[in-house]
Amino acid sequence: MNTMHTVRFSQVDVFSAVPFKGNPLAVVFDADGLDTAQMQAIARWTNLSETTFLLKPDDPDADYRVRIFTTGGELPFAGHPTLGTAHALRESGYRPRRPGRLVQQCGVGLVELSERNHGRWAFAAPPARITPLPAPQHAGLIRALRTDAIDFAAPPCIVDNGAPWLVVRMNSAADCLALRPDIAILAPVTQAGGTDGLAIYGPHGVDGPACFEMRCLMTGGRFGFGEDPVTGSANAALACLLDAQGRRPADTYMVRQGTALERDGRVAISHDAQGRVWIGGDCVTVIEGCFRYQEPLNGL
Repeated sequence: MNTMHTVRFSQVDVFSAVPFKGNPLAVVFDADGLDTAQMQAIARWTNLSETTFLLKPDDPDADYRVRIFTTGGELPFAGHPTLGTAHALRESGYRPRRPGRLVQQCGVGLVELSERNHGRWAFAAPPARITPLPAPQHAGLIRALRTDAIDFAAPPCIVDNGAPWLVVRMNSAADCLALRPDIAILAPVTQAGGTDGLAIYGPHGVDGPACFEMRCLMTGGRFGFGEDPVTGSANAALACLLDAQGRRPADTYMVRQGTALERDGRVAISHDAQGRVWIGGDCVTVIEGCFRYQEPLNGL
C-alpha cells in the first residue's frame, strides 16, 4: 500500500501587489524528504514557469536552502522564485536570524535578500558574465524579431547570472511591445549564444509608467517555451548590462514587464554604494494549503 504524504504549499504572485497581475510561483515547504525526481514531477504538475522547494540549509551562513525547477529541469538561480520563496517563508512565520535580512542557499551559492524601501524586499543579483552576441548573428536576430528597431548602439549580449539571457535593446518601449517574433528562427540565435531565453527591453518616455519596458521570450530547453510574465533574473541581467555599457539611467529605477500578457509587473532596481545590484518588488500570496502525494511519485 502506498503511503500518503503531506507538505505545506503556497502559490505566490511575484512582482505585483495585486493578485493575478504578476508572475505566479509554487512554493513547497518541508521538502527535505523529496528527491530530485519527485521535485521534477511536482514541477511538471504545477505547470508554472518555476516551482521551488524549501530545504534545511547545509551552509551555516544561510537561513534556508532552495531548489528551483521549471517544467523541464532544475535552475541554479532564478529571480522571481528567489523573491517569492522568501516572501512565502516569512509569511509562514519564519523570523530571519537578522532582522530585515535573509540569506538563501541555492545552486549559485549564497544570495542575500534585504528589506528595502517601502517595505519591499529585494535580492542582491549574483555576479554576471557578459558576452557580446557575435556580429554574424545580428542578421539572424533581425529576421527572427522581424523588426528594424533594434538599437545596436547597445550591442546585444548574453548575460549569465545563473540563468543566461540574450539581452537586446529596442529603440523604444513601444517597439518592444510591438514585436511579433518568429520563434522558429529565434531559437537557433539564442541557442548559439548558449541560452534559451531572450530579454528584450526599450526605454519609456519621461512621463512613462516606468523607465523601461521588458519582455522575456523562452525558446526551449530548461526555460520551456512562451513569454514569461515578469522575470527577476532577466532584470538583474539588464541592470548588470546597463552598468557595463555605461547606460544606467539612475541609481534607482523601475522596469515594467508583462504588459503584452495583460499583467502589470513592476521590478524595482537599485545600485548601492558597494556596487551591488538589488532586484525587488511586491509579492502577494494567492493560495495556501497542503500538497498531498503518494509514493511512488515518479509516475506523475
